[in-house]
Amino acid sequence: MTRYDPTAKNVLGGELIPCSLDPVTGFYRNGCCETGPQDLGLHTVCAVMTADFLAYSQRQGNDLSTPRPEFAFPGLKPGDRWCLCAPRWKEALDEGCAPQLVLESTHEETLAIVPLGVLKDYAVEA
Repeated sequence: MTRYDPTAKNVLGGELIPCSLDPVTGFYRNGCCETGPQDLGLHTVCAVMTADFLAYSQRQGNDLSTPRPEFAFPGLKPGDRWCLCAPRWKEALDEGCAPQLVLESTHEETLAIVPLGVLKDYAVEA
């Protein structure tokens, strides 16, 4: 795994740990919810997929469930961990279907969109 930014921190101020290597997630497809200048969507939230959220995402025009072999994308199912765009996670929160997340794998840039207290309310163990 090659890190884009080995010094990246999570929302708790510690080392950013990988979100998922199966399926491989992240804007840079390195397993981590890292971000950089090319990541306009801010893919920084390590979320645990739920059926509710996957259906919500599909309704919003982002089908995360259907495999796309041409992009080496297996399709996601409930229980998979995936780096979501922080603004999309916040939208899902506002709609009542935000998935739980892993704080240790959620990049500190997420705090520009969602306060830590709210993130902690949706936290699961790494």
